[in-house]
Amino acid sequence: MDAKRSGPLGKGTESKKRKAPPTGTDAAAKSRPPNNNGRSTATTVTTGTTAPAPTAGRFGAKRVKFQDARNIRTQPADAALEDGKLDLQKFLNAREFEIKALEDSMRKCKSTNASRVFQQVPRALRRRTASHNARRVPKRLRERAKREMLEDNTPTVEARKRRPRTTRARIRAETAKKLGILAEKKKKRLRQKAAAAAAAGGAALTDKGAKILVDTRPARPKIRRDALNEPPKAQSKFRKRQINKTWLPTHLWHAKRATMTEPSKPLWRFAIPLTPTEKCYRPTHRAVGQKGVVVWDASYMSTIGLYGTAEGVERVLKALGLTQESLWGARGQKWRAGVRKWTGLVSKPIGGGGSRRDIGPATIVWNPQAPTRSDDGPTTTETAEAAAAAAAGAPPKKPQRQLLIRTHPSCFLELFEELLKLAKMQTPRLHIEDLRFEIGSIELTGPASTETLMGILQPYHTKSDNKDERHLRVFRSLAGVTNPASLPKDAVLAFSVQDPRLSYPPRRVDSSSGGPAGALLETLANWPLDDGGVEPFDIFCRDRRHEASRLPSQKAINRRKGVNPSGEPLPVTKADPPVPVLLLASRPSTDGQAQGTWTLLAPWKCVMPLWYSMMRLPLSTGGNPRLGGLNEQRQIAFEHSAPWFPADYPATDAGREWELEQRDKRRRDWDRRPKGKRIEWNSLDLGAGRKGEVGDGLACDFAHLFALSPAPAPELSEKTGPTSGPGAPQQPLAATAPTTGGTATGTTAGTTVAAKAALGLIRHVPKPTFTSWLAALPDLGNPPAKCSLITIHLTFITRGVANTCARIYRLPSRKPGAAPPVPTLPLPGVEGVEVFATDPSSLSLSSSTAAPASTKSLPRDLGDQWLRQLPQPKHSGVTRGGQRPQLGRSRVPVPPRMPAGIDMATRKKLLAQSIVATELPYPPPKPGNYNHNHRHQHHHPLCPGEEDLLGFVTSGAFSLSEGRGTAIGSISADRALEAIRDAGARTGKLCVVRNAGESVGWLARWEVV
Repeated sequence: MDAKRSGPLGKGTESKKRKAPPTGTDAAAKSRPPNNNGRSTATTVTTGTTAPAPTAGRFGAKRVKFQDARNIRTQPADAALEDGKLDLQKFLNAREFEIKALEDSMRKCKSTNASRVFQQVPRALRRRTASHNARRVPKRLRERAKREMLEDNTPTVEARKRRPRTTRARIRAETAKKLGILAEKKKKRLRQKAAAAAAAGGAALTDKGAKILVDTRPARPKIRRDALNEPPKAQSKFRKRQINKTWLPTHLWHAKRATMTEPSKPLWRFAIPLTPTEKCYRPTHRAVGQKGVVVWDASYMSTIGLYGTAEGVERVLKALGLTQESLWGARGQKWRAGVRKWTGLVSKPIGGGGSRRDIGPATIVWNPQAPTRSDDGPTTTETAEAAAAAAAGAPPKKPQRQLLIRTHPSCFLELFEELLKLAKMQTPRLHIEDLRFEIGSIELTGPASTETLMGILQPYHTKSDNKDERHLRVFRSLAGVTNPASLPKDAVLAFSVQDPRLSYPPRRVDSSSGGPAGALLETLANWPLDDGGVEPFDIFCRDRRHEASRLPSQKAINRRKGVNPSGEPLPVTKADPPVPVLLLASRPSTDGQAQGTWTLLAPWKCVMPLWYSMMRLPLSTGGNPRLGGLNEQRQIAFEHSAPWFPADYPATDAGREWELEQRDKRRRDWDRRPKGKRIEWNSLDLGAGRKGEVGDGLACDFAHLFALSPAPAPELSEKTGPTSGPGAPQQPLAATAPTTGGTATGTTAGTTVAAKAALGLIRHVPKPTFTSWLAALPDLGNPPAKCSLITIHLTFITRGVANTCARIYRLPSRKPGAAPPVPTLPLPGVEGVEVFATDPSSLSLSSSTAAPASTKSLPRDLGDQWLRQLPQPKHSGVTRGGQRPQLGRSRVPVPPRMPAGIDMATRKKLLAQSIVATELPYPPPKPGNYNHNHRHQHHHPLCPGEEDLLGFVTSGAFSLSEGRGTAIGSISADRALEAIRDAGARTGKLCVVRNAGESVGWLARWEVV
């Protein structure tokens, strides 16, 4: 074998021979002559270039180790030649030696690579960063981790043997040791006392010395009516961590796999997972739209129970804004019967005059009434009670109804107080219950969401005469459903399931278990539960929830699995209570083709077993359900073009608090940046002589939009300065005087209070109301209030991506009686480049129609310039063969069209100028009055003025579902109606979006959501 080709791992072209491991020399070792027995001597061949001498220390020893592993020992080929003859046996022995050396080198290189066992944990698994502890890796890799640490002399640390490093830690360790010794002595003394008492024939004693007389079950937790309830008592070792917040049932699972809220800064008094530790933006998009499912623990959502007479409940709901005729008429019969849910915004009255302010989104589910039987059949409990009351001569009792109101935790307290006030006003009085820590929830969305639920929800009752049989039969028939939105809108299913730990680990669901496709279509078309006869749901019953919470321990489950046949699910016993669940199917209101969502409601203590089984379920499309956090929930809502509460609801108290918190966070981030890397708001050049950002650049400044408070905060005056421009308000409506003092970028308490009071005056206009206003244009009898907002969805027409706090402008329009616009002519030979009226190189007209070039004002035809940014149709007209010709950009400049409404003298002058005008240099010169800091913006229209400001973007990014930039924002309803009235329904919905701190805007179109 040629020595040059004997080492495939080398990089060089020459082989170096030496007797020992590499020494760093460049001389090649010479082969020795044959020994007396005729055998050749083995030498070492190093492939590749010679490395420099290793340096002393840890890294030098590691380099020597790697080089020695890459050395291949070989034998010279001439040793097998004797007198020109080939000794075949020696030749074969030499080749055998080289092959073994090659295999040994490959084995050493594999074992001495730079990859450690801690670097081979899959991305989807939880992170393990403690490389000094072998217990931090999976069990299958622990032996290898111990071997690697032993070979590399890695210092290993065990928590139990770790010595304290500080004096305080040493004192605490000694104190804990002494307390442990005292506790052990006390337990030993009590055990001896109990043993002596038992030997004497007395009653047994507990560790505390009390006699065991009666074995009782744990007390049922009390639920106070018309008052807030305390969270569940945490374990002693975790109690200090939950002083100012509450952990979700799956907190320990999420804390190892997701980024949680800061311990000292909980969100809505909960420790909520924000996002998984792995990168998951695009995988989440694919799991929701293509294959898979995204699951998140939504137990932080608050639940309120309301019960009382049917008439009183109806009055309370109408007081919350549920006044639609579709809810209380024949169309709302299914909702009141408990087979449908209602989701929407609830509101409360503010002041007089019928003004209302939104509280937040809520989902309302009625508990069905027990169906009445025929005369010859048995009567229900209510019928029997009514008959007994009638026989006794007492007036019959009014039917009692019960419902659940599920709302966001940020608006829970506001809604709870409003419900409590309304319930006290009813006669007979209604009662409410705080069920936040009684009922938890899990939300699923994606094509495999139904499959995931069917894999973990096993029916508890197997007999056909149980009351859950109808719901179970319908649920089992949904095996082939890939989109919950295909179900009837707001469908509800309720039944009882087994403890999922009995059949752990879950198995893949057979897609053919739901029956033929025709049966599925028949079920979806004719929902079997709409004909009535639904029994009350067990999840509304407090006793059923408490019984389900008394699940057997995991140790008891493991003992039962030990005696059960391998691979077989455990049979249900009396120790396994039924778990009542409630399934809610939702669909996005903005996009009918988007994926729907399943919401699983279960008792609080039953969420963790359901979650463990759900995340381990193997899907038919491969993989497991994906973990989602708060950011993923917001991402999904954004891709569905739906606003996310509370960020996209600035007209609510919860949205106001969110905006103020995010505003302070952005301000702190801006303050931490160096001056050279942060935006100076007072030096922002908007063109046409305008300097400074419009309003507060770090906020969605709705107070500035409606002139409700002084424009930039006084402590920012040195940085931002007062906003200048033709549309800046001179006399703000708010009477609050500017406060002095404070840091240059911080906010004072007075400023925060003023901003909070100003945002409290804003009202939200729902889409049906705004649509009715559009239908009544141009004569609008009841105009909207000045401080009213509508929520819109923005879609960029060509380019552009909006960020939070971006400014939304309407297209400037010419008012009646205004001077005609200054015409703009295209540059000859240059496509898409226009000469503006403020450009000194533009063609000058008479003083009656043209503004001087030195004036720092916006062009009068700025709206027309933005309209010319719309993409032109690629095809126009039909040729002889029936195909539309391609209208590409012509090299010959098209003569400009004469503007309408100008006199004959101006027409003659324009015609003469277009004939004698010479070709301008390319590229054209920069405008003289704006855009000094940007080179290629001479062909882009300027942003409109502050008088055309409509609103702000609350959420914006590049949408993977749309393939372009989209955003969710809020704009003034009054100015939006004015824009549509002046420019029409199509052109009036065009707008210009400019990010805060930038001078370039992009054309977009808005729609009300």
